[in-house]
Amino acid sequence: VQLQACGGGLVQAGGSLRLSCAASGRTFSSGTMGWFRQAPGKEREFVAAIRWSTSSRSYADSVKGRFTISRDNNKSTVYLQMNSLDPEDTAVYYCAASTSTIILTAMARRTLYDYWGQGTQVTVSS
Repeated sequence: VQLQACGGGLVQAGGSLRLSCAASGRTFSSGTMGWFRQAPGKEREFVAAIRWSTSSRSYADSVKGRFTISRDNNKSTVYLQMNSLDPEDTAVYYCAASTSTIILTAMARRTLYDYWGQGTQVTVSS
C-alpha cells in the first residue's frame, strides 16, 4: 500500500488549504483513513479520520469547525479541507491508513494505523 499526500504549502493566517491523500496498492472499500500532524519538537498528533464505508468522522478538538475530512471512494483519495488556518497549524501533515474499521473513540490512536504517507508541509504565517 502506498499513500501519496500533497497540497501543502505556505498560507497566511486565516487562509485555506486542501490536502489530498491518494491510496494505491489495494482496494479500500473498508478501513479507516486518518490525518496526523507533527510540528517541530512536538509529538505527532491526531487531526481527523474517516471510515471508507460509512463516512463516519472524528476530529481533534483543536480543528473542529475549521477542518473537514472527506473521501472519494472511486478515486481512493481522502481530503482534508483546512479553513481559518492559524500559525499553530504549522506542521508536517501525514495521512495514514488502517485496514480495520476503527471505532470513533479510537481513531486518534496512531498505533492502529498500518500505513503512512510521506508527509506534506503546511506553513501558516502570521
